[in-house]
Amino acid sequence: MTSSARPAAGGGRWVDVPPERLSRWIDGFADRHGPFTTVRDERTVTATAEDGAVAVFHAPFPPVEIQGPALSSLIAHARAPRRVGVLLVRLGGYAAGIFDGTELLRSKVDSRLVHGRHKKGGSSQQRFARRRDNEVRDVVEHAADLAARVLVPELTELDAVVLGGDQRAIDLVLADRRLVSLATKVVEPFLTVPDPKRAVLEETPSMFRAVRIHVTG
Repeated sequence: MTSSARPAAGGGRWVDVPPERLSRWIDGFADRHGPFTTVRDERTVTATAEDGAVAVFHAPFPPVEIQGPALSSLIAHARAPRRVGVLLVRLGGYAAGIFDGTELLRSKVDSRLVHGRHKKGGSSQQRFARRRDNEVRDVVEHAADLAARVLVPELTELDAVVLGGDQRAIDLVLADRRLVSLATKVVEPFLTVPDPKRAVLEETPSMFRAVRIHVTG
Protein backbone atom coordinates (compact mmCIF):
# COMPACT_ATOMS: atom_id res chain seq x y z
CA MET A 1 0.00 0.00 0.00
CA THR A 2 1.18 3.54 -0.79
CA SER A 3 0.32 6.55 1.34
CA SER A 4 -3.10 8.07 0.67
CA ALA A 5 -4.28 11.60 1.48
CA ARG A 6 -7.67 13.31 1.80
CA PRO A 7 -8.88 16.72 3.02
CA ALA A 8 -9.61 17.03 6.74
CA ALA A 9 -12.65 18.80 8.14
CA GLY A 10 -11.51 22.06 9.69
CA GLY A 11 -8.35 22.25 7.61
CA GLY A 12 -5.25 20.32 6.74
CA ARG A 13 -5.31 16.80 5.39
CA TRP A 14 -5.36 13.20 6.56
CA VAL A 15 -2.64 10.89 5.33
CA ASP A 16 -2.81 7.11 5.80
CA VAL A 17 0.66 5.58 5.89
CA PRO A 18 1.48 1.86 6.04
CA PRO A 19 3.73 0.90 8.96
CA GLU A 20 6.47 -0.17 6.55
CA ARG A 21 6.61 3.34 5.04
CA LEU A 22 6.23 5.36 8.23
CA SER A 23 9.93 5.95 8.86
CA ARG A 24 10.40 7.25 5.32
CA TRP A 25 7.34 9.51 5.67
CA ILE A 26 8.76 11.02 8.88
CA ASP A 27 12.10 11.67 7.16
CA GLY A 28 10.24 13.41 4.34
CA PHE A 29 8.32 15.57 6.81
CA ALA A 30 11.61 16.68 8.38
CA ASP A 31 13.15 17.39 4.95
CA ARG A 32 10.19 19.57 3.95
CA HIS A 33 9.60 21.40 7.22
CA GLY A 34 12.81 21.24 9.22
CA PRO A 35 13.58 19.81 12.68
CA PHE A 36 10.61 19.11 14.92
CA THR A 37 9.72 18.49 18.53
CA THR A 38 7.25 15.87 19.75
CA VAL A 39 4.54 15.60 22.40
CA ARG A 40 2.98 12.21 23.06
CA ASP A 41 0.20 10.39 24.82
CA GLU A 42 -1.01 6.80 24.67
CA ARG A 43 -2.85 7.31 21.38
CA THR A 44 -1.02 10.04 19.47
CA VAL A 45 2.34 11.62 18.84
CA THR A 46 2.31 15.27 17.76
CA ALA A 47 5.30 16.56 15.80
CA THR A 48 5.67 20.35 15.47
CA ALA A 49 8.26 21.54 12.94
CA GLU A 50 10.26 24.74 13.10
CA ASP A 51 8.28 26.23 10.18
CA GLY A 52 4.97 25.70 12.04
CA ALA A 53 3.82 22.55 10.27
CA VAL A 54 2.18 20.02 12.57
CA ALA A 55 1.71 16.28 12.08
CA VAL A 56 -0.45 14.38 14.56
CA PHE A 57 0.18 10.64 14.31
CA HIS A 58 -2.78 8.47 15.36
CA ALA A 59 -1.57 5.00 16.26
CA PRO A 60 -3.44 1.88 15.19
CA PHE A 61 -4.38 -0.47 18.02
CA PRO A 62 -3.79 1.95 20.94
CA PRO A 63 -2.46 2.37 23.52
CA VAL A 64 1.19 2.77 22.54
CA GLU A 65 3.84 1.82 25.05
CA ILE A 66 6.45 4.56 24.81
CA GLN A 67 10.01 3.36 25.35
CA GLY A 68 12.61 5.82 24.16
CA PRO A 69 11.92 8.32 21.35
CA ALA A 70 8.19 8.73 20.78
CA LEU A 71 8.16 8.23 17.02
CA SER A 72 10.49 5.22 17.22
CA SER A 73 8.08 3.67 19.73
CA LEU A 74 5.16 4.45 17.42
CA ILE A 75 6.89 2.80 14.45
CA ALA A 76 7.66 -0.32 16.49
CA HIS A 77 4.07 -0.43 17.76
CA ALA A 78 2.58 -0.08 14.26
CA ARG A 79 4.83 -2.83 12.87
CA ALA A 80 4.12 -5.33 15.66
CA PRO A 81 2.53 -8.60 14.47
CA ARG A 82 -1.14 -8.95 15.35
CA ARG A 83 -3.98 -11.37 14.74
CA VAL A 84 -7.06 -9.35 13.84
CA GLY A 85 -10.66 -10.32 13.20
CA VAL A 86 -12.64 -8.33 10.65
CA LEU A 87 -16.42 -8.13 10.28
CA LEU A 88 -17.92 -6.23 7.35
CA VAL A 89 -21.68 -5.87 6.89
CA ARG A 90 -23.76 -4.00 4.35
CA LEU A 91 -27.28 -4.74 3.21
CA GLY A 92 -25.85 -6.20 0.02
CA GLY A 93 -23.50 -8.65 1.71
CA TYR A 94 -21.27 -9.52 4.64
CA ALA A 95 -17.84 -10.97 5.32
CA ALA A 96 -15.75 -12.11 8.25
CA GLY A 97 -12.07 -12.94 8.28
CA ILE A 98 -9.07 -13.50 10.49
CA PHE A 99 -5.74 -11.93 9.57
CA ASP A 100 -2.24 -12.64 10.80
CA GLY A 101 -0.59 -9.38 9.81
CA THR A 102 -1.68 -8.98 6.19
CA GLU A 103 -2.29 -12.69 5.60
CA LEU A 104 -5.91 -13.82 5.50
CA LEU A 105 -6.02 -17.09 7.43
CA ARG A 106 -9.71 -17.84 7.42
CA SER A 107 -12.75 -16.16 5.92
CA LYS A 108 -16.36 -16.44 4.85
CA VAL A 109 -18.12 -14.11 2.43
CA ASP A 110 -21.78 -14.15 1.40
CA SER A 111 -24.48 -11.90 -0.01
CA ARG A 112 -28.22 -11.39 0.26
CA LEU A 113 -30.52 -9.26 -1.87
CA VAL A 114 -32.15 -6.26 -0.18
CA HIS A 115 -34.35 -4.12 -2.40
CA GLY A 116 -34.24 -0.32 -2.29
CA ARG A 117 -37.02 1.71 -0.76
CA HIS A 118 -40.38 1.90 -2.56
CA LYS A 119 -41.41 5.43 -3.55
CA LYS A 120 -45.08 4.80 -4.27
CA GLY A 121 -47.75 5.01 -1.60
CA GLY A 122 -50.67 2.84 -0.60
CA SER A 123 -50.86 -0.88 0.00
CA SER A 124 -48.17 -1.57 -2.59
CA GLN A 125 -45.67 0.42 -0.56
CA GLN A 126 -46.68 -1.36 2.63
CA ARG A 127 -46.19 -4.78 1.05
CA PHE A 128 -42.83 -3.70 -0.31
CA ALA A 129 -41.78 -2.34 3.09
CA ARG A 130 -42.68 -5.63 4.77
CA ARG A 131 -40.70 -7.56 2.18
CA ARG A 132 -37.71 -5.25 2.59
CA ASP A 133 -37.86 -5.58 6.38
CA ASN A 134 -37.76 -9.35 5.98
CA GLU A 135 -34.79 -9.08 3.64
CA VAL A 136 -32.91 -6.87 6.09
CA ARG A 137 -33.70 -9.29 8.91
CA ASP A 138 -32.38 -12.14 6.76
CA VAL A 139 -29.09 -10.31 6.13
CA VAL A 140 -28.67 -9.52 9.83
CA GLU A 141 -29.35 -13.10 10.92
CA HIS A 142 -27.00 -14.64 8.36
CA ALA A 143 -24.26 -12.10 9.08
CA ALA A 144 -24.53 -12.85 12.80
CA ASP A 145 -24.35 -16.59 12.06
CA LEU A 146 -21.23 -16.03 10.01
CA ALA A 147 -19.54 -13.92 12.70
CA ALA A 148 -20.43 -16.51 15.34
CA ARG A 149 -18.80 -19.26 13.25
CA VAL A 150 -15.69 -17.41 12.07
CA LEU A 151 -14.78 -14.93 14.82
CA VAL A 152 -16.22 -16.03 18.15
CA PRO A 153 -14.39 -19.40 18.38
CA GLU A 154 -11.07 -17.58 17.77
CA LEU A 155 -11.74 -14.59 20.00
CA THR A 156 -9.23 -15.49 22.71
CA GLU A 157 -6.50 -15.63 20.06
CA LEU A 158 -7.37 -12.25 18.52
CA ASP A 159 -5.57 -9.04 19.43
CA ALA A 160 -8.40 -6.92 18.06
CA VAL A 161 -11.62 -6.90 16.06
CA VAL A 162 -12.22 -4.34 13.31
CA LEU A 163 -15.69 -3.50 11.98
CA GLY A 164 -16.77 -1.96 8.70
CA GLY A 165 -19.44 -1.50 6.06
CA ASP A 166 -22.65 0.19 7.15
CA GLN A 167 -22.82 1.32 10.79
CA ARG A 168 -26.53 0.66 11.22
CA ALA A 169 -26.23 -2.83 9.73
CA ILE A 170 -23.26 -3.59 11.99
CA ASP A 171 -25.19 -2.39 15.05
CA LEU A 172 -28.07 -4.71 14.20
CA VAL A 173 -25.72 -7.67 13.79
CA LEU A 174 -23.85 -7.00 17.03
CA ALA A 175 -27.15 -6.96 18.93
CA ASP A 176 -27.13 -10.75 18.56
CA ARG A 177 -26.40 -12.17 22.02
CA ARG A 178 -23.86 -14.62 20.58
CA LEU A 179 -21.64 -11.69 19.60
CA VAL A 180 -21.59 -9.77 22.87
CA SER A 181 -18.01 -10.86 23.52
CA LEU A 182 -16.79 -9.30 20.27
CA ALA A 183 -17.37 -5.80 21.64
CA THR A 184 -14.54 -6.21 24.16
CA LYS A 185 -11.97 -6.29 21.35
CA VAL A 186 -13.39 -3.81 18.85
CA VAL A 187 -10.97 -1.04 17.86
CA GLU A 188 -11.14 1.95 15.51
CA PRO A 189 -11.22 2.89 12.74
CA PHE A 190 -14.60 1.83 11.40
CA LEU A 191 -13.88 0.82 7.81
CA THR A 192 -15.91 2.46 5.06
CA VAL A 193 -16.09 -0.18 2.33
CA PRO A 194 -18.41 -1.15 -0.54
CA ASP A 195 -20.36 -4.42 -0.56
CA PRO A 196 -18.02 -6.92 1.11
CA LYS A 197 -16.68 -9.13 -1.64
CA ARG A 198 -13.63 -11.26 -0.92
CA ALA A 199 -11.37 -8.75 -2.67
CA VAL A 200 -12.73 -6.01 -0.38
CA LEU A 201 -12.02 -8.13 2.69
CA GLU A 202 -8.50 -8.89 1.51
CA GLU A 203 -7.73 -5.16 1.24
CA THR A 204 -8.76 -4.26 4.79
CA PRO A 205 -5.28 -4.63 6.38
CA SER A 206 -4.17 -1.61 4.36
CA MET A 207 -6.80 0.36 6.27
CA PHE A 208 -6.69 -1.02 9.81
CA ARG A 209 -2.86 -1.25 9.98
CA ALA A 210 -2.24 2.26 8.65
CA VAL A 211 -1.03 5.12 10.82
CA ARG A 212 -3.44 8.03 10.30
CA ILE A 213 -1.65 11.39 10.26
CA HIS A 214 -3.37 14.79 10.43
CA VAL A 215 -1.10 17.34 8.77
CA THR A 216 -1.56 21.11 9.00
CA GLY A 217 0.59 24.10 8.10
